[in-house]
Amino acid sequence: MSAGRAIVASAAAVTAAGLAAFAWGSLVERRRFTLREVTVPVLAPGSDPIRVLHLSDLHMAPWQRDKQDWVRGLAALKPDLVVNTGDNLGHEDGIAGVEYALEPFAGIPGIFVNGSNDFFGPQPKNPLKYFGGPSMLRARHIELDTDDLHRVFAELGWIDLNNAADALDINGTHLEFFGVDDPHIRRDRLDLITGAIDELRGNDPLTEETWPDPEEPTGPRSTLTVGVVHAPYQRVLNSFVNHGAQLILAGHTHGGQVCIPKYGALVTNCDIPRRQVKGLSLWNVGLRTSYLNVSAGLGTSIYAPVRFACPPEATMLTLTAA
Repeated sequence: MSAGRAIVASAAAVTAAGLAAFAWGSLVERRRFTLREVTVPVLAPGSDPIRVLHLSDLHMAPWQRDKQDWVRGLAALKPDLVVNTGDNLGHEDGIAGVEYALEPFAGIPGIFVNGSNDFFGPQPKNPLKYFGGPSMLRARHIELDTDDLHRVFAELGWIDLNNAADALDINGTHLEFFGVDDPHIRRDRLDLITGAIDELRGNDPLTEETWPDPEEPTGPRSTLTVGVVHAPYQRVLNSFVNHGAQLILAGHTHGGQVCIPKYGALVTNCDIPRRQVKGLSLWNVGLRTSYLNVSAGLGTSIYAPVRFACPPEATMLTLTAA
């Protein structure tokens, strides 16, 4: 075979492999919804386990009934808590799909923060620009009905943690939560977190007390502090750890969305290290450490409907005694 023919054959083979990978990523893998299950030994000794369902980046469009039905089915797992880390909407008319998908979770405790795509609709973008750094909003963006989305969450009974703090008691553990609005579009207000936590603890009559159970011996109350954010920028993760977070939940990255086997994500769309673009890891700040779970999310932009070596996911975290 001549050198010219060899080059043509090689180019044809590369093109065929690329088309096959694109077909797999767009037609198969982006619909291969996966439940990732992890155990996080973060509770006080003797605590009962807590099952936390982490949902993120649904990017819901009205026609995506397969995704909506799959999310609905997760309610059968009977989680103790649902954490939603934003980017629920992927279309101007996506709210109805989100409402349908989350309907079975009514009555299950939940918390949420916003992502940029809960405010603004998706836009066509050159994917190569992600290699130059985090994506930016264009001037002509489509505004979404964030208030109506928040109505859906309020009817589920979920807590709004955007630049706020709140608490829940689950399975005998007191959970303190604090969160911020999306750092990707600079809506985070880390300066408000200290005051929100202080106010939360100041209004808690049991902060310095024990569980008021006359049938059991008294002892110190078990408390877990959890930080929640959409985009895991390092400035936010560092602040959360310094504010005492023992567990941090985030989304936004799509796990890289297109990955290379044995190499991993090509981009993160924020400044988190690639090795921590998805899954459970440890985030260290000085002498302090927090568990960090970054969800690869369940959707994609309707203008980039491809995943490769990175299936869409929800996560069930079982929190156990350390």
